[in-house]
Amino acid sequence: MLDFLARPESHAWHQQLARLLRTAATPDLPARLNQTLRELVGHETVLINAYRGRRQPLLIHDDYPPHRHEQGVERYLSQAYLLDPFFAAVSNGLDQGAHRLRELAPDRFEASEYYAHYYRALGLVDEVGIFCRVEAEVVIAVSLGFGTKSPPLTRRALQALRYVSPIAEALLTEYWKWQGSQFQQRLAEQEPVEAALASFGAAVLTAREQEIVRLLLAGHSTKSAARELDISDGTVKVHRKHIYQRLEVSSQSQLFRLFLDHVALVSRQQSV
Repeated sequence: MLDFLARPESHAWHQQLARLLRTAATPDLPARLNQTLRELVGHETVLINAYRGRRQPLLIHDDYPPHRHEQGVERYLSQAYLLDPFFAAVSNGLDQGAHRLRELAPDRFEASEYYAHYYRALGLVDEVGIFCRVEAEVVIAVSLGFGTKSPPLTRRALQALRYVSPIAEALLTEYWKWQGSQFQQRLAEQEPVEAALASFGAAVLTAREQEIVRLLLAGHSTKSAARELDISDGTVKVHRKHIYQRLEVSSQSQLFRLFLDHVALVSRQQSV
């Protein structure tokens, strides 16, 4: 430990850490944290959201340029988050540590329509989330995106993020303690567009078929969906055939587009 602290690079790091500590209770913390993490691992984009239950995430900070904001931020917050592995992980109780997207994603995530229409369109090839529960019902996720313009995410970089995640968590907890009040009302007002997922196909599908639709849209394979529901692969295939027939679609792509149309409709109805 003494040898590490005596190194010049350690001095620079602790100066950076001191600057972060001074801004922990101020509105500047998210941007400062992003800057520090970028100097450490060189990520391309950041998206910092607060999650409360299964409601729409609340944006705290991002650095997407204006021409990418609609695709990277607004589309995520309005509809794409419902199929996001990070959102699913938080909903299932994940609230600390640094985790790579591919560790949390379903087995067919990169073959899913969500990945093709949203994730890949952002130019991202990898992502790491740093998670922190800042109060009983609120988790903040710092999503670091790695694309073609950033260095690849190496094992060493991922390990570094895991080592510094307790620092990030402590800073975000302190930040929320002093700044969270400005977000609380907006967070409480966020409409649970989860209703769109719950009502998709409700008029023609059984409850079990709706469950299978959710899993397939999120990127689960037939085998993975069967494991999640504790049924056989063959049963999932039969249900999928019925789903396609009843929704009058013939492919996963058509199913995904139908789902997005439904989410947009529900969102418009809730905003009236």
